Formats: sequence, structure tokens, C-alpha cells
Amino acid sequence: MKDKQPISILPVPFDWGASRRGASDGPQAMLSAGLERKLQLLGHRFEVRSDSYLSDFTADRRSSPRMKHWGAVLTMAEAVAKEVALLTASRAFPLIIGGDHSISIGTIAGLTQERKKLGVIWIDAHADTNTPESSPSGNMHGMSLAVSLGLGDTRFTGIDHPSPKLQAQRIALVGTRQLDEGEKGLIRSRGIACYTMHDIDKLGMARVMEEAIAIVSKDSDGVHVSFDIDSVDPGEAPGTGTPVRGGLNFREAHLAMEMLYEAKAVTSADIVEVNPLLDNGHQTVRLAVDLVGSLLGARIL
Repeated sequence: MKDKQPISILPVPFDWGASRRGASDGPQAMLSAGLERKLQLLGHRFEVRSDSYLSDFTADRRSSPRMKHWGAVLTMAEAVAKEVALLTASRAFPLIIGGDHSISIGTIAGLTQERKKLGVIWIDAHADTNTPESSPSGNMHGMSLAVSLGLGDTRFTGIDHPSPKLQAQRIALVGTRQLDEGEKGLIRSRGIACYTMHDIDKLGMARVMEEAIAIVSKDSDGVHVSFDIDSVDPGEAPGTGTPVRGGLNFREAHLAMEMLYEAKAVTSADIVEVNPLLDNGHQTVRLAVDLVGSLLGARIL
């Protein structure tokens, strides 16, 4: 982010895109755990936006086995896209806190109204590149990146402006370790950079992040970081609905965020899938707040 750029924190208390409820409590939990105080100590100017921009998505009960609760997800995503587009146009740094990962459908649709060549680092145990045809579960938080690539139901791919919102050559997946067969094929066929936990073990986190940052920054007009807390090993971050063993450790996660800050290329971020109902005390919530701090300039020395 740019020095002295104001930050707009946008809460998205939504969890209808996931299989387990509770991520809707993530935004308030992060605020209560000291997110505002963290930004104050780092010297940032910021505002916390009201969530009144969200209409009553619970009233939309449209659903299908291949796209569960799609009516609620669509209502949410359209509202988030509109709000994020306003924040981007105002030259604020949009910091979106969720909520399950389906909120990124709206986040990216809003960002790319202005940033037509947006680079994205997707730090997640999963690729979220399923379509309604390939998804084993029908949960829409597993389709958010595919939608942004213009794949899937046109009601979602066409939110606010024509798809695709993103180009495969400016996407880097980091921390991936649980992929469905359809996702593997899509990643290979599209040539999406995917740094699995095998790659992190083999190359080290610093080299992986150097390469990922270079990929998403090349010829881009901004870089968005989408951080799913399930990218972190559940021993460190138990409070998430889709935990997968063998994830990033505490320092690897912080190093990723610290290097993103040092690159001075990040123009927006979202952090998702923090589920206080599944947490061990406030362990995951506090980690999420500290990771945001590292992304925005917190350092050991």
C-alpha cells in the first residue's frame, strides 16, 4: 500500500457460502480482538465501514445441489462489489474482513471495475477453482476464484461488468494442499502458478513469496491479497470451517505478509474464514489480527 493511504475496513458478516456456520462472526471478533488498536499503533488512518450496505441476503432462499444458497451469495456479492468499487474509486485501501471465501466474488468484481489488470495472491489451503459442474460439495466458497476467471454461472461471472475479472497469468496460489480433480485440471490448463505446501517445504517460504509477488506484479495495475486463515496449519489456527493438516506455520504465515508489505505492491486485501465458534479461545482470531498487522507494516524490530 502507499504511505499514508487511508484504510477502509469493510466487514462482511456472511457464511452462507460455506458448509459450516460461524464465519459470519469473524469480522466482529477481529474488531473486538484489537484490529483497530493494531492499526492505530502502526500509525494508519482508517475507518470501519458499517455493514448496512448489505441487504437482507437471508431472505433470498434460492438454492440448488450444485450451488448451495446461491441466492444469498449473489445478493451479498453484488452488494460487496458495489461497496468495494466505491472504496477503490476513493483511493482508500480496501481491507475486507469476512466471512467465508465466497465474499471474494464481490471483492474482486468491485476491485476490477477500475483495476483491469489486477494481480492476485491467493493464500489458501484450497484453490477455490471449482465450478458448479466440478464441485463435490456445491459450496460456493469453493468457487470464488473460478468465478473471477469467468467460469461458472453467468449470474456470478457477470456481476457489475463482463467477465473474466482476472487473467490467469497474474494469479499465484500459495499454501495449496487440498485440490479436487477438476481444480487440478483447470490449474494446469490455464497455467496458473500454484505453490503447494510441497513447494514451500522444498524451496522455502521466502523464495516462494519472491516468485509469487513477481508473477502477480508483472504488468499489473494493482495486487490483491486474499488470505484464507485455513492456509495456516490447524494447530496454529483451529478456528476455521475447513481445516487441513500440514499448512503454513506461524512464522511462514507472517513472513508471507511481511514480504508483501515490503514489496509495496499490495493495493487491497481480504482475510476470510475466521470462525470464532470453532476457535480455541481466541487463538485464531488473534492470529488473524496479527497477520493483518504484518501485511500493513508491523515488524519485530
